Amino acid sequence: MNKNNNDVLASTQIVIEEALRKLGYGDDMIELLKEPIRMLTVRIPVRMDDGKTRVFLGYRAQHNDAVGPTKGGVRFHPDVNEDEVKALSIWMSLKCGIADLPYGGGKGGIICDPRKMSFSELERLSRGYVRAISQIVGPTKDIPAPDVMTNAQIMAWMLDEYSRIREFDSPGFITGKPIVLGGSLGRESATARGVAIMIDEALKKRNIALPDARVVIQGFGNAGSYLAKFMHEAGAKVIAISDVNGALYNENGLDIEYLLDRRDSFGTVTNLFKNTISNDELLTLDCDILVPAAIENQITADNADRIRARIVVEAANGPTTLEATRILTDRGILIVPDVLASSGGVIVSYFEWVQNNQGYYWSEEEVDTKLRAMMIRGFNQVYELHQSRKVNMRLAAYMVGVRKVAEASRLRGWV
Repeated sequence: MNKNNNDVLASTQIVIEEALRKLGYGDDMIELLKEPIRMLTVRIPVRMDDGKTRVFLGYRAQHNDAVGPTKGGVRFHPDVNEDEVKALSIWMSLKCGIADLPYGGGKGGIICDPRKMSFSELERLSRGYVRAISQIVGPTKDIPAPDVMTNAQIMAWMLDEYSRIREFDSPGFITGKPIVLGGSLGRESATARGVAIMIDEALKKRNIALPDARVVIQGFGNAGSYLAKFMHEAGAKVIAISDVNGALYNENGLDIEYLLDRRDSFGTVTNLFKNTISNDELLTLDCDILVPAAIENQITADNADRIRARIVVEAANGPTTLEATRILTDRGILIVPDVLASSGGVIVSYFEWVQNNQGYYWSEEEVDTKLRAMMIRGFNQVYELHQSRKVNMRLAAYMVGVRKVAEASRLRGWV
């Protein structure tokens, strides 16, 4: 297990403790909420296309179900590990708390590289994972969703497998599904839509007009590519984007429509170009808005003093370390933290679950209107607490987010 992922859990626990102490809770509540209440490790045998069986390691963490069922994505990635999944489940509790959803946080992951697997191997892996975790998930227990390198097709296989096991159709078991299987309009682009709303609100605090803004986006997967599209359509100048291979930069603005047309299903596009810059160079470009939309620990103590953005809006989970958060805040850079900025996905997943439970489906305009209202309410709560309590935006977001799960645990008599 690499040090960075250890740091992700440890740093999350540091801020959770600080947030709970500022809210007046004691050691018992900190002890309860610093780790998931339930953590399942599974081994998934998969028959590969060459006829051999390969065993994959997977996880499902359920942080706290005092508020209601747990909710959170499943990622397929070579670097998935137990501590990362634990930290991600805690962040999901915070996201649900900020958005005031009736959920606790959950998260899942499988150690694999889907880029090196066939379609049929991915299907067998997806179904095997559901069989392995089926005892602890369900529409009233724990509701999975897409995450890094998973998509609507993988959710469809998981839904079908769960329905076979339970012997009834259960669309509310999983979100991020294809529309024809009970998915919600607006779900696929929801994370990016939420980030775009947060950019709007943050720009107002800095008196910058969106059409005048220069935007840098690290990562060109689901969130990054949709965000580039939304920013371009709004008239902002997207001057740089990156993927796992490198970054593209043009101070006059990139041709976003062309790049979206050429990217592959994993968000890779820079390999088609010769004149690229590194991801490290991208992070320190002069811009109004920097959006880390890739992976953890990208802005650190090593590069925080070289960040030249006026606003950092975190679309990825955990892209900025605690020390970097302090440095950026001291320099007057406004941070919209991940647990607030990237909560659009879980909000629209909640809408999907509600629609599944009701059997009544909404228009995309209705989804977007409800999403905007919830995101802006969350931003205002966090920003007001940041100002009134004189704490940084990350700590303010943790305080808003952890309060609901702490109160639910207290009222149930757990603490």
